[in-house]
Amino acid sequence: MKLSTTLRKRYRVSNKLKKVASKDRFRLSISRSTKNISAQIIDDEKNITILSASSVEKDIRSTSKVKKTELSKIVAEKLAKKAQEKKITKIFFDRGIYKYHGRIKIFAETLRKNGMDF
Repeated sequence: MKLSTTLRKRYRVSNKLKKVASKDRFRLSISRSTKNISAQIIDDEKNITILSASSVEKDIRSTSKVKKTELSKIVAEKLAKKAQEKKITKIFFDRGIYKYHGRIKIFAETLRKNGMDF
């Protein structure tokens, strides 16, 4: 079976991260759509999601109309706060099929400002 271009990109990026991943770091996987953005921190050894944040959650969605870039900043700040509560500071950034540009770049820079190391 032939894989689509998007699946090949996703596997290529994720597999490179999994090869170099160490036990003291978790993987931050990000996904976005035309209107929303979500991210989750994953422990690949146990195959579980430790925590997640999304723009679909009620407390984020309840804010008035904001631009998509501002929404990325809000979700990144919320994820960073949750990670600090669980004492997670070092992660690998799995951008998936998306280029490090636009909302993905803003998301990553906001995480760095809030104390995440990757």
